[in-house]
Amino acid sequence: MKTEMRFVLAIALMLAVLIGTNRLFPPPPMEDVVATGPVETSEPLRGPESGGLPPSSQASDSQPSGVPGADQAEEDASLPVQNVVVEGPLYRYIFTSRGAQLVSAELLDFQAINRGGPVQVVPDGASGYLGSKVVVEQDTLDLTDAVFRVEPAGGLNLTAEGGAKPLAFVYDHPSGNFTYRVSYTFDPDDYTIGISGSMDGVTRALLVTDLGEGLAYAEADSALEQRSMAYVYNHLQDGIRSTMLDKADPEIIEGPLVWAAFRSKFFVAAILSGARDDLVEDTGYLGGLLVRPADLPERVRVGVARTVSGGEEYAYRLFIGPQQYALLSSLGDGMEEVNPYGWRFFRPIIRPFVSIIMTVLTYLHTQFSMGYGWVLIVFGVMMRVVLFPLNHKAMKAQLRNMAVQPLVKQIQDKHKDNPEKLQKEMMKLYKEHGFNPLAGCLPMLLPWPVLIALFFVFQNTIELRGVPFLWLPDLSAKDPFYVLPVLLAVSMFLMQWISLRSLDTDNPQMKMMMYIMPPMMLFIFMNLASGLNLYYATANIATLPQQIWIARERKRMRQGPALTLSDGD
Repeated sequence: MKTEMRFVLAIALMLAVLIGTNRLFPPPPMEDVVATGPVETSEPLRGPESGGLPPSSQASDSQPSGVPGADQAEEDASLPVQNVVVEGPLYRYIFTSRGAQLVSAELLDFQAINRGGPVQVVPDGASGYLGSKVVVEQDTLDLTDAVFRVEPAGGLNLTAEGGAKPLAFVYDHPSGNFTYRVSYTFDPDDYTIGISGSMDGVTRALLVTDLGEGLAYAEADSALEQRSMAYVYNHLQDGIRSTMLDKADPEIIEGPLVWAAFRSKFFVAAILSGARDDLVEDTGYLGGLLVRPADLPERVRVGVARTVSGGEEYAYRLFIGPQQYALLSSLGDGMEEVNPYGWRFFRPIIRPFVSIIMTVLTYLHTQFSMGYGWVLIVFGVMMRVVLFPLNHKAMKAQLRNMAVQPLVKQIQDKHKDNPEKLQKEMMKLYKEHGFNPLAGCLPMLLPWPVLIALFFVFQNTIELRGVPFLWLPDLSAKDPFYVLPVLLAVSMFLMQWISLRSLDTDNPQMKMMMYIMPPMMLFIFMNLASGLNLYYATANIATLPQQIWIARERKRMRQGPALTLSDGD
């Protein structure tokens, strides 16, 4: 069963308990943010002076003006094919001079759980990452097999003191009529890579930069990780769209686009429009995406297109790194939504809660030097304290409604043959005793956006990935011994048992739910992230004192004098 479906089932069951509790004493029957405003965009996805983008594997018989030798670029036999290593504190990249492509990208601060060593972003057997194709009219010049000149040839070794450094790849066509240059600027303390380039020998061309075939697997459960693999883009008018790789079909997506990315469960590789501040000025948005079949199974190859004028420099950014909320937010343009929290129709509601939750978790971790396991425990208690006024109001309303139920029954029996009189007396009773049939339900429904936001935060937060706590090896993975799911189920049983014992009437439905719900929740949560289980178990245990207090209040109310109808009722 998919994780999201398990959570939907959990929500349905908890709502059943919520509604069932409030029905013990029933009353008588009676899209994505879209950018607006004027903007300057690049051309949509099509070749200059052309009606559309031709397949990259084919070229017209005629040679377009300024593109010497369409289809496959000619090699310069004097240039050797070499690998160039760029290494800094955060990453280790390997580029090849054949096609100026990225063949390896390791994130040194993160360990691959499935095979050990640093996380590798580029999948085994994949090719074409950051390869380029130039399209003019109906002709395509494929540069993925061309041998580029490298500047500097020895690679880069980055240090924090050394600052940002560039690495350039230059392709000179043997005819001397066409030159293509692409330069990468690396910062030792930043996952963002500045990319700039230019081409001489053409007036205007469509440049297609290959984003590859998705990211490599890095988690213990590849089947679960596969469900997170997707390509995502932010369209200037249509907002953020996401397509799972195993469900993707070849297509052309016309721009303008703000960014396009591949994501896995915890990592992302993205091309963003615009330049870094220390490079050239923003030169426009991305023109669109070309989605094509891939060599790897359950994958697609995505190319990012933009229009380039000959002799002019273009620029954009490349981000290869973790899906850390604060880090992605700092990139702007909604990059933190690359792995959106929640279902599309619900995102506008839970997005503010996600932002607050992530801010609080990060603050507790950094300001108090708390491990994330303790952060989740403290946060679980904090949430119960914050939500206590709402829960307290709901419980008081339930107690008040419970006290009024005998009077409701009396009025129903007295005026059962006179509906008009019955309604009038019921309204009078409501007003006199402050009775509201929904008063006990609404305050308990208000925290539900927080509950749903917490689920998606804990399921997708890389800050919990690989973090051990007590017997738990990884807060982002399931509890290997199922201690927390059992504790969650037991605490839920205790909450319902305390609540049921405080009632003066036997309710078979609630008793049945008391015995069915905990095992169902155990089944649902046993394979979810242990961090999620830790939070919910803590929150349930923190709720037990409130449940005990409510039970005592119910008992006191039963032992006290009963309410009576006023004269005239």
